[in-house]
Amino acid sequence: MQMLMPEPQIFVERTLALIKPDVVDKEEEIEDVILRSGFLIVQKRKLQLSPEQCSNFYAEQYGKMFFPNLTAYMSSGPLVAMVLARSNAVSYWKELLGPSNSIKARRTHPHSLRAIYGTDELRNALHGSLNIFSAEREIRFMFPEVILEPVPAGQRARDYLNLYVNPTLLAGLTALCKEKPADPMTWLADWLIEHNPNKPKLRHQITEEEHRE
Repeated sequence: MQMLMPEPQIFVERTLALIKPDVVDKEEEIEDVILRSGFLIVQKRKLQLSPEQCSNFYAEQYGKMFFPNLTAYMSSGPLVAMVLARSNAVSYWKELLGPSNSIKARRTHPHSLRAIYGTDELRNALHGSLNIFSAEREIRFMFPEVILEPVPAGQRARDYLNLYVNPTLLAGLTALCKEKPADPMTWLADWLIEHNPNKPKLRHQITEEEHRE
């Protein structure tokens, strides 16, 4: 019986990550964990929010008892904002963060980032978007200059690859098999750069024949 393999699908999500003011000095450590966990840091900036900006960012929390302390904490110093990308970025980043209460996180998820870097329920070191809709809103808030274009997925991604990527890649892999270089990855990279169909073409030089005409 012939087994049918599922068609490959490409899913890429983006989420917002914040390194909060009291752990900004741990920025390099935290970024190292992020990268080793399969995330790509697409955008990054360090900034300091005013209490009013913090109120707007956490508008969904307005009216709760901890809201004044939250805005005071988040505006107490510089923070680092990052746009993270990978498959299922929102859920993976939330899993890496652990429970929002750092005290609880140390009991139930001792290896999570909030357990390691957070202090308590308020000062929990890091922020992550709740869902993809919150992620879009929060990314626009922290990076207003970024244009969030939809990432192709499913059939659209396959169509894009079949049209723009696969023909050139297949030709490169065929040439690679014929050449059998000692360093195949570098050879293929150089071949793809040389044979990039979208590479700008220089205007050809005028030949002697054309010049005579």
